[in-house]
Amino acid sequence: MDTPPPQTEPTAPTDADIHAVREQLNRVPRGLRAIAHRCPCGNPDVVETAPRLEDGTPFPTLYYLTCTRAASAIGTLEAEGVMKEMTARLGTDPELAAAYRAAHEDYIARRDTIEVLQGFPSAGGMPDRVKCLHVLVAHSLAAGPGVNPLGDEAIAMLPEWWRKGPCVSPCGTDAPSREESA
Repeated sequence: MDTPPPQTEPTAPTDADIHAVREQLNRVPRGLRAIAHRCPCGNPDVVETAPRLEDGTPFPTLYYLTCTRAASAIGTLEAEGVMKEMTARLGTDPELAAAYRAAHEDYIARRDTIEVLQGFPSAGGMPDRVKCLHVLVAHSLAAGPGVNPLGDEAIAMLPEWWRKGPCVSPCGTDAPSREESA
């Protein structure tokens, strides 16, 4: 990627944001607390979710990637074996493993400031393996560069997903279909 997306401040979701996330996920968002990162196109691309859903079910994925274009590009990286390669490097690079463990601790600390989920892991396979690049990218976008080394690496491998414009319309008008935006 030539230009990574800029860091944005978390915001309370507006009605337009909720509509956009619903369109991105093709369902009503669950446990939505905040827009953790905003895509350069203006739409949410990462949401912060409650550690427990409304019915009390634990939901340890604090940062959830919602942008369909970013998710598709990350899926391509996963299919190309990037997760396996990253996991292998964790076993041979002590500095990377230490930085990834620190990312795991950061993720849990952020979640614990909302609600402690005793005994629940962070997400994405942290701290010992890479299980989901979507989670690692979401963490990197929400927390900013330098917090999750493997999330940062994955972002650097992605195309500039926002260049074609919004994947959905926050107002529901002029929205490209999910097929057009993929």
